[in-house]
Amino acid sequence: MNDYLLVNGGRPLKGELIVSGSKNGGLYAIAAALLTASPVTIHNIPEIADVLEMAAVCRSIGSQVEIDGNTIQIHTPAILSNSPPNDLVAALRASFLVMGPLLARTGEAICASPGGDVIGVRPLDVHLAGFRALGAEITQEESSWVAKAKSLTGDRIFLDYPSVLGTVNVMFAATLSIGTTTIINAAAEPEVAMVAEMLNQMGANINGHGTSLINITGVKELHGVEFEVKPDRIETGTYLLAGVATGGDISIINGQPKELDSLLSKFNEMGVKVEIFSSMEGIRVSALKTFHGIALQAVPYPGFPTDLHAPMAATLTQAIGVSTIHERVFDNRTAYVSQLRQLGAKIIDGGQTVIIDGGVPLIGTSVRALDIRAGAAVVIGGLAATGTTKIFDIEHLDRGYAHLTERLVNLGADVKRCKEHIIGD
Repeated sequence: MNDYLLVNGGRPLKGELIVSGSKNGGLYAIAAALLTASPVTIHNIPEIADVLEMAAVCRSIGSQVEIDGNTIQIHTPAILSNSPPNDLVAALRASFLVMGPLLARTGEAICASPGGDVIGVRPLDVHLAGFRALGAEITQEESSWVAKAKSLTGDRIFLDYPSVLGTVNVMFAATLSIGTTTIINAAAEPEVAMVAEMLNQMGANINGHGTSLINITGVKELHGVEFEVKPDRIETGTYLLAGVATGGDISIINGQPKELDSLLSKFNEMGVKVEIFSSMEGIRVSALKTFHGIALQAVPYPGFPTDLHAPMAATLTQAIGVSTIHERVFDNRTAYVSQLRQLGAKIIDGGQTVIIDGGVPLIGTSVRALDIRAGAAVVIGGLAATGTTKIFDIEHLDRGYAHLTERLVNLGADVKRCKEHIIGD
């Protein structure tokens, strides 16, 4: 039996919400815990499937892992295996982040090419080139990458692309290297800055995080830490977009508005009312009147997040006028278009650019969540549609959104999680 969501649309979302800890930041923090032999406690971890997958990867290399609600404890006194099983790595893109800690602590790391959402080519070249610059020898054996180094030495490393995972992985390895490493064209995403702060609290010496130039002076070892993950800015953006699409009024208590300037500026351009409250940490949006189409580009931070491309597209189906979204991060982000068309949306998929003819009523039907953010898009589409929408393949939503059904219901949505009964079960 497979679960699906049953969405009865047409209800404005209204109310307050506290979002979960950052999905991506939480996964990076779990990987960072592997850099020390001391216990690490991480709070505000989201209760999502990807966290469980990452915990399994850590256990496979020797970590003792305990999860209690939103807190995870990780203790890796010794690395028992420098090669996590391929099936675990294949389930999660962020699993490749064990390469940096394994290489730094043991001098060898073996990891298959990772899995995750099918949203285009996400090359590992940035990671591997960074490891080479630090002194590692990189080879490929069958389906796995092998990195070996007697010692790692700091260097100036220019990233061909400001890859978030690549920046984090190289930063992990450089933290325990000899000398100073400078990462040029580094990813500036808040989640990168957050995990750098965690590493500094563990005894690392990292400066410049949150910018495109990161300096790391290597240390001999790191100690344990108790750390709290920041709220998830993508989850915040998703719920705000759902509120706008349904003509609702939503407040996110821990919304982190400074990290969502690109989204909030687009709301202003659309004619959506935006308020910042609670000592500048909360965000309220209301779209009780019509809003207008816009043009935007999904680019690395501080630009508009690629992870909000699909949810924004779903929202813009309800705007007055034509909107365009140009994707400049992934080459297959627009897979969601086929599912929004099932709901009646008028969208042209031009590959990296989509053109949305807004203001066309959506009608409930059966659709699929093709990946985490495409899933969020069809949820928003279903909430804005007339009638009932069935959303299948919701295991993708479970990977990125904790307690999605309950939270939507608390905001006034008519959403149920149901079992699909298959003949023969």
